[in-house]
Amino acid sequence: MSLSSLQVLLVEDDRDLAASVADYLHLEQIIVDHAYNGQSGFNLANQNRYDVILLDLMLPRMDGLTVCEQLRSSGVDTPVLMLTARDALDDKVAGFRAGTDDYLVKPFAMEELIVRIHALAKRRSGQVKKLSVADLQVDLDSRTVIRAEQIIKLTPSGWTILETLMRASPKVVSRKQLEDALWPDELPDSNSLKVHMYHVRQQIDKPFKQPLIHTIQNQGFVIKADEIKA
Repeated sequence: MSLSSLQVLLVEDDRDLAASVADYLHLEQIIVDHAYNGQSGFNLANQNRYDVILLDLMLPRMDGLTVCEQLRSSGVDTPVLMLTARDALDDKVAGFRAGTDDYLVKPFAMEELIVRIHALAKRRSGQVKKLSVADLQVDLDSRTVIRAEQIIKLTPSGWTILETLMRASPKVVSRKQLEDALWPDELPDSNSLKVHMYHVRQQIDKPFKQPLIHTIQNQGFVIKADEIKA
């Protein structure tokens, strides 16, 4: 990811602070969308794909904790950096429980904000509660898989494969990444991953018209709705 391609959503009701932050981010070649209340921020985060969300804690219409909780429940995995004047441990714990990925206490240095943004933008959040691709939905809390309103029961290994692919989507996951996820301590024989992938495909793809799991030659596997050209 090039630094100039970063897109950030700023949800902040203090218009002076928001203007200062937006101006500084623009100088750093970061594209900024802005919302002045929690409901608007939630709507923008659901409608668009951002690299990072800067989320104030105290917001009109919907507070930052509620925004974060609802985004995670709806499957949005954009990293969230919570901006707040509260620095008590209980407040930080509440923020992390709501699904935030990092915490920055006001007032903060703009240089530190930029560093935090670039660090968060390198990954997707691990705080998300639900993942979806096309008509496939994975609930990470209840560990349920549903496709086209049909419940799919996976083995523990099948779940690990699907979760790894879903978290990375639409990026390709290498064979080694899947093997490391399945067998972190000791790798079994060379055909084990092939067997597990076969069973996952039988459950996720075979009963349905549109295949979602694709093999990318010499790269690995990807789960996405788009057709893969040979």
